[in-house]
Amino acid sequence: MLTDWFSLAHPMLQALLATTFTWGVTALGASSVFLSRKVNKRVLDWMLGFAGGVMIAASYWSLLAPAIEMSSDGPAPVWFPAVTGFLLGAIALRGVDYLLPHIHARINVREGLATHWRQTVLLVMAITLHNIPEGLAVGVAFGAAAQGLPSASLAGAIALAIGIGLQNFPEGLAVAMPLRGQGLSRRRSFWYGQMSAVVEPIAGVLGAAAVLIARPILPYALAFAAGAMIFVVVEEVIPESQSSGNNDLATMGAILGFAVMMLLDVALG
Repeated sequence: MLTDWFSLAHPMLQALLATTFTWGVTALGASSVFLSRKVNKRVLDWMLGFAGGVMIAASYWSLLAPAIEMSSDGPAPVWFPAVTGFLLGAIALRGVDYLLPHIHARINVREGLATHWRQTVLLVMAITLHNIPEGLAVGVAFGAAAQGLPSASLAGAIALAIGIGLQNFPEGLAVAMPLRGQGLSRRRSFWYGQMSAVVEPIAGVLGAAAVLIARPILPYALAFAAGAMIFVVVEEVIPESQSSGNNDLATMGAILGFAVMMLLDVALG
């Protein structure tokens, strides 16, 4: 069966396939541009809130909790790998956010180093920045599952990939629709939208490879991915979901997203 083959596949191949799936869901979201030029802001705010909730839940259930459990028998205090990795992940994303030129389309705020890049490129860069920690998280989860530790299972890694995939749909939409609104063709808007997630398979394979090569860094790597994702949620996803005044709707979307990801992780993991 397909599931049996997948369970026997090399963890790096598992990570590649899983992150290709999450990339595909981003492309599916971007394909909405072929159906409409605009998306209802209330719907998009709810979906962005949902994405934020999924990422927050995944950061704990799929990454931080296993990192803490793995550290219980280590030489360092049980809290040290999780706290250190979490802070390093957030600091690393802050560094990338500070250096990489990008634009937050809905609030029209440019960040990163000064550049003459077109607004199209800056918008794609903003969502690409989101997708680096997401791909990394999935890859690290599959690498952790391959170590045979009870706190990191293949089912949990698959649940994480499904959750990340669900929240990638609005991200593809959030790139393609503004580009279409700026006058780009539907094809180009879709192309840029799906390309924003091309980094996920790359980050996924690198994450899986890192923990396979150096098992002692595993709890740090899991927490690093969690810190990076929480940075993205707090710095961009939640503010953008509430930028149009649909605060309550976006908040309920976040609550539902958290619940769905928690269900996936607990039920499957």
